[in-house]
Amino acid sequence: MASQTPLQGTELVDCARANAKQGIKTAAYYCGYGDDLNTFAQELRKACEEMNLQVKELTELITDQDMILNLGTGEIVAPDTASNL
Repeated sequence: MASQTPLQGTELVDCARANAKQGIKTAAYYCGYGDDLNTFAQELRKACEEMNLQVKELTELITDQDMILNLGTGEIVAPDTASNL
């Protein structure tokens, strides 16, 4: 759900990171900036600087852990029942 007001600080960084894979337009929308991509980018840079994060692009917020979670689309191997291993 999109924020009713523009997010700031760590909330902005968290929201932007969660939506980074969908692109800047989607991230800006869900972070409460609508179509104002310039303000979104400025506020995100400011928030990252306050957190001592060196980020030049939105995609840099996507961590290795996020990438590994996406790789988990393989087959699940498990017993048919709890008592039948």
